[in-house]
This record gives sequence, structure tokens and C-alpha cells, in this order.
Amino acid sequence: MSKLTASLEEAIIASGLKDGMCISFHHHLRNGDYVLNKVMDAIAKLGIGTLTINASSIFDSHAPLLTHIKNGVVTGLETNYMGPLVGKAVSEGILQQPVLFRTHGGRPSDIETGKSPIDVAFIAAPTADNQGNCTGQFGKSACGSLGYAFPDAMYAKQVVVITDNLVEYPLADYSISEVYVDQVVVVDAIGDPQGIVSGTTRMTRDPIALRIADLTATVISASGLLKAGFSFQTGAGGAPLAVGQRVQELMLQKGIKGSFALGGTTGYLVNMLDAGCFESILDVQCFDLKAVESLRRNPRHVEISASHYASPLAKSCVADNLDVVVLGATQIDVNFNVNVHTDSNGHIIGGSGGHSDVAAGAKLALVIAPLNRARLSIVVDQVLTTSTPGSTVDALVTQYGVAVNPRREDLQRTLGASGLPLVAIEKLRAMAEEINGVPQKPTPKDRVVGNVMYRDGTIIDEILQI
Repeated sequence: MSKLTASLEEAIIASGLKDGMCISFHHHLRNGDYVLNKVMDAIAKLGIGTLTINASSIFDSHAPLLTHIKNGVVTGLETNYMGPLVGKAVSEGILQQPVLFRTHGGRPSDIETGKSPIDVAFIAAPTADNQGNCTGQFGKSACGSLGYAFPDAMYAKQVVVITDNLVEYPLADYSISEVYVDQVVVVDAIGDPQGIVSGTTRMTRDPIALRIADLTATVISASGLLKAGFSFQTGAGGAPLAVGQRVQELMLQKGIKGSFALGGTTGYLVNMLDAGCFESILDVQCFDLKAVESLRRNPRHVEISASHYASPLAKSCVADNLDVVVLGATQIDVNFNVNVHTDSNGHIIGGSGGHSDVAAGAKLALVIAPLNRARLSIVVDQVLTTSTPGSTVDALVTQYGVAVNPRREDLQRTLGASGLPLVAIEKLRAMAEEINGVPQKPTPKDRVVGNVMYRDGTIIDEILQI
């Protein structure tokens, strides 16, 4: 018995895909992904159209998707993140219906409950056998964890695994089991390794970012949470990486042994694990080659599913066990609402991802950002798009000081007693306006091009056409 199918076209036909159905993709190959484009080209040749794509994220490498939207092959998009190339076109109204933006936790829960049914899931797998056992840990296109693909494999009506590294059955060290897989297709390449992961994720040398990192590490230390059993998540950008390095230094100085680190895993988190700062890494996505290699070799570096990461319907999830999370923002307003979906002009450039999931779950949710970017204030009266509600954000750290959410009077007292430079968020907004002037708000049209869904499935904001 073998599930091998000769070509993508044959697999699509055998899956029973028809007009109006929903297909899905995962984003672990990130900006190096070839699979979404290959599949959509094959679907277009077969004359199938009016499809909805549910992709855990859409990157700039998926810009060819715009042709399929213009031609009516794709009429609906559901995603957790959208890069600026596709995002700009969607903001300007290319799509027939609004994009549904979910969170990394909301997506698996909606798939599991049938609110977002998937007819055919196409799963890019760096290594697979002929029955569909597959993993992202090995192969020329190795990406590490396949955590975001688990709900697709488990709940789609048809599952097609696409690989460029076929191995003998059985692949014992699998991530996704053959029990969920209908077909396997072998192609020359599923992605560009240079776009999948980078050799290193670079630490910032920007003095403003380093100042913010120092303040953030001090906030974490002063909060009282940096103690035995400490759990932590930070991002892969320059400033968040610097925060992680400062926190590592503090943990080693004080002899603190944490419980787990979470992410988007980078080599810097791996360094913290190897240095003994944490008992384990729980990994839903690898961001660089060192993280991929660590997942292969270290049993304390554990692959988890998107549901395990952040699903609000799970009986428990890792996001709800976090002590501290460090997050970014394109805008934050005086009520601590955070925008990570659009830029200051209203163009779609991102998405919530796990932002609002971990902000809701962590004991201390810190947003870090410079007061200004490109002569535009980060702190505004009202964000253009609410991605994460201010009720779940505890403080903003900028180079000019720390603004604590007024609802956290306890944190205000604790940080004030430590001597940290505390400042009201309204003062930060006024300071930014004095430097840059009052920002001019864009004038969007009335048509909705995106619905921002909170992790519980409710719509918390709309994105209007530019």
C-alpha cells in the first residue's frame, strides 16, 4: 500500500476539490514557502475557482496569490498574519469579501469546532514517508516544528502531504501521523531554505532598542516574577532578543532556574535552555537553524501544536501558564489597545498571530516599542485597528520610561518602589506629538476589507478599505 500520487494535479482531482470549497496551508516555511503558490497554480490550471484559503499566515513570497484573486480562483482569505505585499492589495479592495483575521489560538479552536471547516489541507512536509508520516525536523527544507499544521491534518476532510524528501516507511520520528493523511506528493522543492530560516537571528546594536531592552529586563526583575519556575516568551526581533539576553544574564547571576521558554523559538532561547535557565522549550515554530537543530537533538526542546500553544477551548494551554511575555506594536493608544495589523496609514502589514493569546494568558504582558518610528508616533489617542485589547496589556516600555496600565495599581506600586522611570501613557503621547507633530489620520472608505477576530471568535474590530 502506498499513498503516493504522481502529481499535484492528480492529488487535487483525487481530493474531490470543487468550486467554493476551503483549502488550507501552514506557514512554517515562512517567506521561503513554495507550496501555496505551486498548489494554487495547479488548481487554476484545473479550472477550479471561488475558493477560500485558510492559511495560518501569508507572506510576501505568496504575492502570486494576487493573480488568482484577480482571476476569481480565490474569493476568500482566512489567516492569522498577512505580509505587506498581499496586505496592501487587500487594503485597497482586491478581494471580494473581507479577510477573516484570527489568532494563533483562535484558528485551531475554530477548525476543531467546525466554525472554520477545511475541505482539503495541503501540508508542506520537509520529510515524509509514503504513508504520510511527516516531520519538519529533517531534510533540505527543514523548518523545525510543524505545530500550526496539526489542526489542519486532524480535522480537514482530505489531507495532502507535499514533500521534497521521501524516506522509507516507517518514518518513526514523525510529527504528524499517517492516520490523518490521504495522499503524498513528492516535488523537487517545497521551499527556499534561505527564506525558511536564517543562519542567525541578529541581535540589535541600536542604542534606543538596547535602552528599551535594559528597562524591560529591569521591569521583569522588579515585578517579582523572575524567580524559580519562571516562564517566558519573547519575539525574534532585535529588541526582544536583547531583552532575552538581559534576562538570561539576570537569571544566571541570581541562580534562577525557570520552568519553560515559549515561542517562535530562536537560537537565543536555545542558548538559555543550554545554559540551564529553563527546564524546557515548548516550540510551536522555529525561527532559525539553531532552533531547528536543537529540536532534533534535545529531548527537553519539545514540539507542541497550535492548540497546545494557545487555544482558548483547550482544557489548558501553555499561553495561560506564562509568567511574562514581551510583545511589539505598530501603534498603542492611551487605553493600551495595541495595533499589529496595520501601519499608520491603515495598510495591512501583519496580524495578531499569538499576540492577543499570550497577552490574555500571561501574568505580565509587556509591549516594547520606541516612541517614534519614521517620524511617526507609536503612542496615539486611538489605534487604527485594535488587535489586542488594552485590558490584557500591563505596561508599555519605551526609551523614555515605562507606562503602566492604570488597572494594574499593584504593578505601579511595585515598579515605582524599584526606582524605574514611570510615566503616564498620555505624557508619552504628548511627548511624541511635540517631537513629530500631531499625526494625520487616514481617511478610509466605508467598505470593510478585514474583520479582526479575538481569540474567542468575536469580531473586535474592522479594517476599512484605503
